[in-house]
Amino acid sequence: MSDELLTSAEMGEADRLTTAAGPVDGIGLMRRAGEAVAAEVFIRYPQAAHVHVLCGPGNNGGDGYVVARILAGSGVATTIWASGAPRPRSDAALAAAECPVAPRPLSGFEAQPGSIVVDALYGAGLSKPLSGDAARAVDIATDTHLPVVAVDLPSGVSGDSGKVLGVAFTAAVTVTFARKKPGHLLLPGRERCGEIVLADIGIGDDIISRLQPRTFENTPAHWLDDFPVPAVDAHKYKRGHAGVFSGGPGATGAARLSALAAARSGAGAVTVLSPGNAMQVNAGHLTSIMLRKTDDVADIKAFVAERRPSAFVLGPGFGIGEKTLTFGLALLASGEPQDAPIVIDGLVFDADAITSFRNAPDVLFDAARQPNAPHLVMTPHEGEFARLFPDIAGDNTSSKLDKARDAAARANAVIVYKGADTVIAAPDGRAAINYNGAAWLATAGSGDALSGIIGGLLAQAMPAFEAACAAVWIHAEAGSRFGPGLIAEDLPLALVPVLHELVAARGVL
Repeated sequence: MSDELLTSAEMGEADRLTTAAGPVDGIGLMRRAGEAVAAEVFIRYPQAAHVHVLCGPGNNGGDGYVVARILAGSGVATTIWASGAPRPRSDAALAAAECPVAPRPLSGFEAQPGSIVVDALYGAGLSKPLSGDAARAVDIATDTHLPVVAVDLPSGVSGDSGKVLGVAFTAAVTVTFARKKPGHLLLPGRERCGEIVLADIGIGDDIISRLQPRTFENTPAHWLDDFPVPAVDAHKYKRGHAGVFSGGPGATGAARLSALAAARSGAGAVTVLSPGNAMQVNAGHLTSIMLRKTDDVADIKAFVAERRPSAFVLGPGFGIGEKTLTFGLALLASGEPQDAPIVIDGLVFDADAITSFRNAPDVLFDAARQPNAPHLVMTPHEGEFARLFPDIAGDNTSSKLDKARDAAARANAVIVYKGADTVIAAPDGRAAINYNGAAWLATAGSGDALSGIIGGLLAQAMPAFEAACAAVWIHAEAGSRFGPGLIAEDLPLALVPVLHELVAARGVL
């Protein structure tokens, strides 16, 4: 697998472990990295009039000296602009000594249209804003519209957070090594990377596994084995029963959309739990989805006792207030001994369910920490996240990844921190960053469909973190494939080809 994401510190440790194990040494890894970048330059820009290689004093700059040596040796007009000399006897110094192109000071950097820039200044390890000559180089490359090939990560982008530190290059292509970094996927860094090329420079999977990474790119490889596929003897209740709570007469659509998505995702039975005054509205729009009057906690308990649902979705269109808070706490307490043998596998709190706890977050978190509480998944967008975790949201030194992890640990819940770079985090520290989303999903009701998919997968006993990761990926994939014209009502049916492919990948179809 190559979808683990490494922090800058983990990548440094991977380099160290690789060179310690042999037979390749540090300069050997540097040569391979430079060769990979040079190959991309040859492939993508064979007609480039001139290549300007910007080299920093560290290992990223060392990669740049290798690139310059290879390009110049092939007859490409090449200039090196250096921000400082490499440390004596370092791998970067060896690479510079092997390069026949004499470096010029970065302060004199100039370039003409038709040339390209290889950014080998700082890469993923940068921890402070670009300034001085480096910032000026960014301005020149940007103003001249020069294509930029970034080594590891565009300089100015934090490898760990994706934040732009002052200014940063905008690359046409970024060549990184062994594994991607969080900054390649998190915004705004993701927009600065262009196409990302992952190059193998000899850091083996065994080395990566020794690091025990806790962050991943959200791909099916991480959850496909847990993706539910019906057994030969399956019937509808063996495939799981999900309940979705509906709002009042004027706010029923979100719940129906969520319920239909839960059914499409494989739940064998789905029931919309409707207040009595909205029963007729819901009944007029439901066919395969069941309907049940639910006005209070006693109605919830009766439904659970009779029908044994395995998952619930609370929030879409439900309304903000005491009733929502009361329902949420009742669901979280459903596994208490006095209610045995009732077992609910999972809960999804979305939208209004999250906001209803904004003045009592600790009450929610304490309930989610009780020994028999169902697994909780919460799906906040940025505004909802700030209502529930105001101190975490307001910490400008933390990345979105850090914030999602901190929230998951505090709430004892899987957090789906939504956005173009959705982060899914588990209480145990695992986290995944989603990459396949599309702007077409920015439409009313899209989040309701997502909560339904999660609920449907939880109803089928998929583990909570894996269910959330799978739902985010499936939802994004369906939206991306549908493309222009997408509205939320399209999403449940748009799931079908994506689900077919996943089941086929499990070897069932």
